Amino acid sequence: MLFKKEIFKNVFLPLKNFQFRPYVFSSYRYCPKLKSPFLKNKKQKFYSTLHNDTIYALSTAQGKAGIAIIRVSGPNASQVAAIKMTSKQLIPRKVTRKKISHPKTGEIIDHGLILWFPGPNSYTGEDTVEFHIHGGTSVVRGILDALGCIENFRHAEAGEFTRRAFYNDKYDLTEIEGLADLLNAETEAQRRQALRQAQGGLKILYENWRKQLIENTAFLEAIIDFGEDENIEDGVLERVTENIRILKSKISEHLNDNRRGEILRDGIHVTILGPPNAGKSSFLNYLAQRRAAIVSPIPGTTRDIIEISLNFGGYPIIISDTAGLRPSNDVIEIEGISRAKDRIKTADIKILILSSLEIMNSIKCDNNYFYDISSIIRDTVDVDTYLVLNKCDLIEHKPDLSKLKEISLKYISTNYIWCLSCLTGEGFDEFQKSFINSLKKK
Repeated sequence: MLFKKEIFKNVFLPLKNFQFRPYVFSSYRYCPKLKSPFLKNKKQKFYSTLHNDTIYALSTAQGKAGIAIIRVSGPNASQVAAIKMTSKQLIPRKVTRKKISHPKTGEIIDHGLILWFPGPNSYTGEDTVEFHIHGGTSVVRGILDALGCIENFRHAEAGEFTRRAFYNDKYDLTEIEGLADLLNAETEAQRRQALRQAQGGLKILYENWRKQLIENTAFLEAIIDFGEDENIEDGVLERVTENIRILKSKISEHLNDNRRGEILRDGIHVTILGPPNAGKSSFLNYLAQRRAAIVSPIPGTTRDIIEISLNFGGYPIIISDTAGLRPSNDVIEIEGISRAKDRIKTADIKILILSSLEIMNSIKCDNNYFYDISSIIRDTVDVDTYLVLNKCDLIEHKPDLSKLKEISLKYISTNYIWCLSCLTGEGFDEFQKSFINSLKKK
């Protein structure tokens, strides 16, 4: 029989006239750290069924290298002595340099370093041995073959070391996902995000939320069970309601982050759009610092989407050059324009490229350039679209650039506008600084 003082040792409920009294309800209700014995036993049974074997595998990348690491994990990991790699007992967490011989032929395979990590203080939580050997293909194959000759040893399945670490409570799922992202990280931003998650950033956040939910649930159930008898202080229910409201707001904000983590993991999708011959392909080539797209004075050169991945200021972006948007009777060009519009709809960032020279010429000829491209503006542009006035090197009178910006903003409502030249690079430094700031917000 439990007493109320024991039940509430982790939950501080303000009570008046506190008295000891037997509590006959289930203690699991107020003990968040207790786990179901049934679930725990099922997990142990499942784990023991799957992991009687000792596993081994190459932990470094396949192929020739200066050094390769082979990992062994399981209840019989200490039996690596069977391959005659040492004449003395392994010392935990100490490096031992020895000859490694095949258990059947006795032939020396390599000289290597051996590390011994007794469980549970290892990556998997089991007894673990690591071979640090020369990374030649024949050396690696020879040691793997030697390990396969030992009884109850088998080659590990893909991801099995990490799966065992999970079953041994060395990592939770959020940390494992972070580890996978860290291995796949190609940019600084991806690395930083993955490392935070791999080090338990999300785990700490979720455990904190879980603790708050359990504590507030305990308050509510205590009010229901003891409210009349124990004369609980006024305002407890109101405080619980406010706590839950704040927690709900935090969780909603976390879930509605506009896919920030996913975008950063998979790459920020940037789409270049605009009318033909505005310089979209030249803009793509300048960012890529190579001739990724064909540049031609002939309108409609780009028919299909050209997509490349870039590391832009430490952020991963997938940038797409699309067909010029205009009315057309060409069946192939119509299909290209249709694909361009579909890509524009799914873009995280849109960059509208217009020709400074064409805008200036329309002003001189008293024509409305923006009327001609009104369908593009209406269907694709919003306040977060980057408006780039290209070919500013062809504007001889530089004060006219300010006039071009002013006129453009009358017809296009956007927070970002730049004059630059894909030919000379003029204006690109300022554009890139602003663009990187936009990427940070994604």
